[in-house]
Amino acid sequence: MKKKILIMGLPGAGKTYLAERLAPLINATWLNADKVRKEVNDWDFSPEGRQRQAKRMKDLAEKSIEEGRHVIADFVCPTEKTRIDFNANIIIWMDTIEKGRFEDTNKIFVPPKKFNFRIKEKNGEIWAMKIAEEIEKYKWDNKKPTAQMLGRWQPWHEGHQKLFDEIVKKTGQVNIMVRDVQGVGDNPFDFSTVKKNIENALSSFGERVKITLVPNITNICYGRGVGYKIEEIVLEETIQKISATEIRKKMRQEGKLK
Repeated sequence: MKKKILIMGLPGAGKTYLAERLAPLINATWLNADKVRKEVNDWDFSPEGRQRQAKRMKDLAEKSIEEGRHVIADFVCPTEKTRIDFNANIIIWMDTIEKGRFEDTNKIFVPPKKFNFRIKEKNGEIWAMKIAEEIEKYKWDNKKPTAQMLGRWQPWHEGHQKLFDEIVKKTGQVNIMVRDVQGVGDNPFDFSTVKKNIENALSSFGERVKITLVPNITNICYGRGVGYKIEEIVLEETIQKISATEIRKKMRQEGKLK
């Protein structure tokens, strides 16, 4: 069944940014409220004008559904009535700002009581992948450009998560290579434990992630450029300071690790 998807929220919340990235992932028709208003030259933002726009968006969305396509509508949809009238299958609330740039919209905006996703951060690339996974499951493709992460992950922590978020944006799928280091130095976790930790942390990405055990790789060498990039991802300082060594120390103090 094709889905009618509403991305709603105050002006400036990031609706269009998310819609632009989600649409190609699920092969959806994208209806942008400003573009629709421009096409019909209707810039009436009175209660009647807003209701008329909501109906217009609904009619266009239902036409796309009839044509056998998912449809994404990104518009403010500020009241409970406009949301009921639009009748979306999936509601995504962009709750990233407290006030928009138009005071009249701020005054009438009513936060939704029901929604499928409430997004409180402007990170459209990542959320597009997570939402797409709920609509159409991603299938790993060995022929597709793929990013690689290599590490011990002893254990997987917030810093690794942030690093993954940046890396998956590069190609849309990531091969995470786990070095075989259990019992080598202070590396207590076996591959099955590491794999489970990563799978739990990245479950919302589905098959965009592949986790493989590799030897204890300590040197990465190449002779010349052969079509791949080696990049350093620099995260914010607070994330860079997260230490797996300190995490293991705390786990031992709490009796969670011998």
